Amino acid sequence: MGLKSLVIDAWAWLNYKPVFSDPGLGVPHRRAFPEAYASWVPDADVRRLSAYKVLAAYDNNQAGELAELRDGPTARERREFGDPSMFIDTLVAHVMGREQHIVVPGAEQTDAGTETEGVAAERVQGLLRQWAEDELLPMRMLQCERKAVGLGDGVYLLYWDPDKQRPRLRTYDPGFYFPIIGEDGDGADYPQRIHLAWELPEDKARGLKARLRRITYEMDWIRPATASGVDQAGRPVRAPLMTDTSDGTPPVPAISRGDTLDEQTGAIYRQYTWNDRPTYRTCYLTDATWELGDLKSPMDVDSLPMDKAVFASNGSGEVLDHLDLYLDFIPIIHTPNTVPPAEEHWGQSSLAKALQAFDELASTDTDSARASATTGLPMVGISGQNLDPKQQYNVGPGTMFKLGQDGKLTTIDTSPALRELREHGHDLADRAANVVRLPAVSLGTMDPTKVPSGYALQLSLGPLDSLIAGMRLARAHKDMLLLRFVQRLYLAGQHPDWAGVTPLPAKLVRGPYTPTDKAAVLEQVSTAYKDGVLSLETAVRMLTESGWPIDDAEKEIEQIQSRSFEQARLLADALGNVAEVAKFLGRATPESTQAPPPNLPALPGENGEKNPAAQGAQGSGGNE
Repeated sequence: MGLKSLVIDAWAWLNYKPVFSDPGLGVPHRRAFPEAYASWVPDADVRRLSAYKVLAAYDNNQAGELAELRDGPTARERREFGDPSMFIDTLVAHVMGREQHIVVPGAEQTDAGTETEGVAAERVQGLLRQWAEDELLPMRMLQCERKAVGLGDGVYLLYWDPDKQRPRLRTYDPGFYFPIIGEDGDGADYPQRIHLAWELPEDKARGLKARLRRITYEMDWIRPATASGVDQAGRPVRAPLMTDTSDGTPPVPAISRGDTLDEQTGAIYRQYTWNDRPTYRTCYLTDATWELGDLKSPMDVDSLPMDKAVFASNGSGEVLDHLDLYLDFIPIIHTPNTVPPAEEHWGQSSLAKALQAFDELASTDTDSARASATTGLPMVGISGQNLDPKQQYNVGPGTMFKLGQDGKLTTIDTSPALRELREHGHDLADRAANVVRLPAVSLGTMDPTKVPSGYALQLSLGPLDSLIAGMRLARAHKDMLLLRFVQRLYLAGQHPDWAGVTPLPAKLVRGPYTPTDKAAVLEQVSTAYKDGVLSLETAVRMLTESGWPIDDAEKEIEQIQSRSFEQARLLADALGNVAEVAKFLGRATPESTQAPPPNLPALPGENGEKNPAAQGAQGSGGNE
């Protein structure tokens, strides 16, 4: 009977669009999304890739151009004035915050009992902040956040650069990201195999055909050592290394340096510097390219023919064919825009639920553009007797019309209709903002003079607060994972500055996103610190989060303490230890702990001086 099934999945909010869910087939239109129907794309990813393209079209004012592929040339007449892009930029700015700080818990503590832990935390924090500065972390985050907010997902890739001697951070489009999640696996679990795949266009100048490139990171059991070589066809591959047979013993696969063979199980294990116990698994990297003509169905990105692959090589000449990275994790971080539903892996775009409102807004803008033409050039009717119907009349300044008996000019005023359309457009824009949970004050469209009070302004920001809290919650663990991977890559790369460093939990603190009353925060912090209910470390952190220009909290605390002479005096009275007082002030301990002798003024009568009182009495008696 040709019944259409109802599809409810992570991209069901796009089913209303005919180009995404064809009324006859219920699947994305093939002409509009040819990339999603490539022979190597899994069927489960067709709707996801199509949704990414639809969202990217809205972001770039190309929704009408995309709809034209199905609905014809009339679809391109729609006006698109960048409202979705403005919403994305606003949300990205809010979720990023005004600034970002890497904080290692314990780095700001100055207690003597935690001196060792504090020094270690401060060292790791300084090294991570230096890496963030060298790697332009805020810019990389901005690239990923725009993908995550607009498309629903963002992807980070970390890798060790031997030339720059630091981990490098790259951002990938989520359309290139293909995690392999088993049927019995939980989508919230970390995938054990991840592909980054995309097509390369034909290059006639270099004689290259259209190709598919796939970079694979896979967790698997530790295998015997391999080395770069070639196969019988001359392709670069990795071949197993065998032990030396000079003593006549049969050769066996060699074990990599640092690995140990378990004699009982036959498995190989190694001890990573950041783990307390040995592990039997490692991460393998494969970077291969196929010609699209060699890919015949049925196959997908996870089952490509390896005998047709051409493997790449890195800067050291190592063939990237299951190259052991000596890592116990996959250095790819998927950042969802929202907290995924239970057992799901993908996030949701911030435009998802408001997309129909944007369509209505574009239609209203199109109607307004048409109505403005009749308002700027009004329609005029001429009536009366003795008028030549063949005569042409042009309306313009200074034009005179000769009218017959009972003649009159009639103009049609279309400005009320245009006014209604504009008001309807404002209503739709407010509706879209309400659905996305972006108050007018956050979009900059509210007149500041119409805000009755600061408390009312704070209440109006309630929906935005809950929205950003949920978005930052979805990113909190990913940010910690990113900084954890950076520390492990430094240790794996054996950087000299990281020698002897133990990886510590680190947080990426995002700054405020709403206007803050700095004076009120300063008063609260000062009062709480003066009354002894707030530590100096917490006080400085609160000032930093409220937007005060404090670049380094530890240095700020040291500078404050170096001038706290009254507290130093109280500390000296309490401990009687000059060394502790000098340490508190950040100054060198004096060589002598004895106080200098007091230098008192001379008493009257000493050093041949006369007593003023006696001299005055003697003078008084002489007068008598």
